[in-house]
Parts: sequence; C-alpha cells; structure tokens
Amino acid sequence: MEYDAFNGDADGICALHQLRLAEPVHSTLVTGVKRDIALLKRITAQPGDRVTALDIAVEKNRPALDALLAAGVRVRWFDHHQPGELPAHPLFEAHIDTAAEVCTSLLVDRYLGGRHRPWAVVAAFGDNLPEAARRAAEPLQLSQTQLDALRELGECLNYNAYGETVADLHFPPDELYRRLHAYADPFDFIREAPEFTALRAGYAADMAAAQAVRPVEARAGGAVVILPDAAWARRVSGVYANALAQAHPQRAHALLTRSPQGHYVVSVRAPLANRSGADTLCSRFPTGGGRQAAAGINALPESRLDEFIAAFFATYPG
Repeated sequence: MEYDAFNGDADGICALHQLRLAEPVHSTLVTGVKRDIALLKRITAQPGDRVTALDIAVEKNRPALDALLAAGVRVRWFDHHQPGELPAHPLFEAHIDTAAEVCTSLLVDRYLGGRHRPWAVVAAFGDNLPEAARRAAEPLQLSQTQLDALRELGECLNYNAYGETVADLHFPPDELYRRLHAYADPFDFIREAPEFTALRAGYAADMAAAQAVRPVEARAGGAVVILPDAAWARRVSGVYANALAQAHPQRAHALLTRSPQGHYVVSVRAPLANRSGADTLCSRFPTGGGRQAAAGINALPESRLDEFIAAFFATYPG
C-alpha cells in the first residue's frame, strides 16, 4: 500500500502532483493546513508498504518515522526544511536540500529530470522564490504573460493552505490536490478549473482586508503586522507576508494573527536581499521553526509578544 504525506500548500501539492504524473499509483493521502506537518503519526502501515513524504520536516516527524522504519515500511522523503539528524536505515531514502533558493517541488523536478517543470515553477512562485521560479522556467521559453499566470496560480494555491483548521480554507488540501491532479498542464487548470476562479476571488478579497491593517511597528530593518482573529486573516497570513517581502526586499516582516485559542500564529519572512535568520529566530520560541528565509511559530503566547518583537528587531536591525 502507498501513502502520500504532503504539506497542504502550493509546494507540497505541486511536488506530489509532479511525482504522481510521472509515477501514477493509487495512494492514501495524508495532509492538512500548512502548519499541520506532523503527518506521519496518522499513518498505520504494514511491512512492505511505502510512505512518500513531501515538504514536511523530518525532525517534526522523527518518532513516527522511526516506528515506520522499524515496522518494515519503506519511506521516501523530499523536503527543504532543516531535518535534524537523518536516520541511517536501508528503508529510508532522502532527497533533502535546505538551500535558501530551493523548494520541495524543485527537488522533485530535479529527481524527475524536469519532466513536469511548469508545476515546479508554480510551486516556486507560491513559495516566495520568484528568482528561482524564473530560472527554472528559462528552458520553457514562456512569455511574461504565461509567467505571470503561473505566479498567480502558485500564490492562490499557497493562499488556500493557511488557516487554524481546514474549516478556514476554501478547499481541503487533499480535495484541491485531487481536482488539480486531473490537469497535466497548469494553463488548462487556470483556464478551466472553477477552483482557481474561487481561489483568485478569495485571495483578492482577503488581501484587500489585510492591506488595510497598518503595522504596529516599522523600522528600517523590519515591520510587524498584527491581524485580527478572523478566518480571512488566518487564510491570508502567509501570502500577505510574502507580498510584503516582495514589496520591501530590504526589510524583514513578521505577520502575527490572533488565534481563537488566545495565542498568536506567527509568519516571519527574512529580507529577500538577505534570506537568513528566520528559522533561528522562530526556533527560540516553543512551536517555532522553518527555513532560513521563511519560518513561523504555531502558538506564541500573548505574554511573550513583546519578547518576540524585541527578538525580531534584534535579528533584523537594518
């Protein structure tokens, strides 16, 4: 039996889509909202089964991974997050690269020799790696209009993954993957899929609401924005952080969204001009982690808000 465990954002969905276009199988899908990455604990597999994990950190799944390997389950892993110590096991196959300009879909593209490259370009745009997306697209000889369409698709797919729970999203990520997987060509999905039309409209409305919120503090090195406890704010948090990073490439950004549970969900983007420090900053707080360029904290207590803001500006003084 096959299991596919994947992040519910643009990178996770497009990574799996490329892989299953090239290697079609009937698999059990395991996914969730973007920050729901401890996915392997949901899998009960038997000896001889295979698990493919995409765009989730090894470190956050290590106990479940060790249990699967001990049970005789083969595990293949594609990811670009800091993995911690990797298991040395004959049933474990790792394709991991933590370079700042790499995302999981680009790793799958590398693994497949570029067989479904347009989807890797979509994912790189969605993962806020526009230069990497353009470099990957060069052999495709796309027009600027086509590149813009792939960028918008990536941003919309990524936007759909953010929320406290799946109920906040326009589409559950497994359902969105299934609908998207019917399209080998992303331009067909853009032209024909009602899901894209719905995501485009939702993205525009939520971004307009976010842009009306002023930063609580802005300095030369960075800006901190706090969004309210609302479904639209939870949906837009990640893509709005990416948009701010694109608009102010010399500046870092922290986007905090109030949770119904009484804490803040934090998204941090390092300056595009210096993609570093976000993972170290967020890892200083419980439930924090991520990549050098983009990281987050799943549950920052309100009592530690001032501490976080001070640490943010100490990391990015400008």
